[in-house]
Amino acid sequence: MIYVGVSACLLGQKVRYDGGHKASDFCQHELGRHVEYLPLCPEVGVGLSVPRPTIRLIGDVENPRAVVQKTGEDLTSRLEQFANVRSEQLATLSGYVLCAKSPSCGMERVRVYEEDSNANVKQGMGIFAKRLQEMFPAMPMEEDGRLNDPLLRENFVLRLYVYAEWKQLTENMTKGILYTFHARHKLLLLAHNQAVYRELGRELGELDDVTQAFLDYYILRLMTALSKPASRKDHTNVLQHVQGYFKQHIDSSSRVELADLILRYHHGEEPLAAPLTLMSHYLKRFPDPYLESQSYFHPYPDDLRLRYGL
Repeated sequence: MIYVGVSACLLGQKVRYDGGHKASDFCQHELGRHVEYLPLCPEVGVGLSVPRPTIRLIGDVENPRAVVQKTGEDLTSRLEQFANVRSEQLATLSGYVLCAKSPSCGMERVRVYEEDSNANVKQGMGIFAKRLQEMFPAMPMEEDGRLNDPLLRENFVLRLYVYAEWKQLTENMTKGILYTFHARHKLLLLAHNQAVYRELGRELGELDDVTQAFLDYYILRLMTALSKPASRKDHTNVLQHVQGYFKQHIDSSSRVELADLILRYHHGEEPLAAPLTLMSHYLKRFPDPYLESQSYFHPYPDDLRLRYGL
């Protein structure tokens, strides 16, 4: 089972400052079919009521304080501690979906106010979200609002499944297991970051011992590379690379059909799912152990249909 943290309000729990919620259809009814959630509300978790006075981020953008607007009570350390005391529970997670704009959970563009003023800039990060990122820098994190973007939604779920697979392996990691994991995700990495694809491949080739320091470095580098959604140009490069595996097996008309479909995807006339579906068909007819091992073709459950919007 894949465990995912989520702001409790996104699952319909009425824990927001105004007594309401921000239920996410995707979290509840789509992703929720495949994961088990850990719903948390840091503000309720530190003892605040529902409803409750508004909290603001105040001061320095990089290190703001979370302050109750009416009373001036500083909640910063309590919100940070909320993450600290749950570190073992949070360590079981493979990803986290956060509530946008929240002074505790917002991942980006949270308002930070000047002292004793309504002047503000949208450049902050929620106190709990920031501490969570500090504790687990490689863990995929995303905001509910950004998940409405098909490209960002697909990218988050892709990273979630790669990270979940990694977490299942780390307790018994050996050089051989690490190499197999990396090989399985090579095409995926190639689609997202060619430079890191080359660099990690070289570093693994030169690796003598699998140390914890290298494992921490490796997974952070991999997840950071995957965090940038792949472009049509990048996907086209991978698709044309894979196309070469089938040239000796399919006839000339089929080669033309596949090449044309890849170009139509490249020009935005077809979704990514179109050439991948045809390649999966050829792969069943002409099995190839390397391609069959690649997560690129099925990085997450097909019924999420995330690549039909790309």
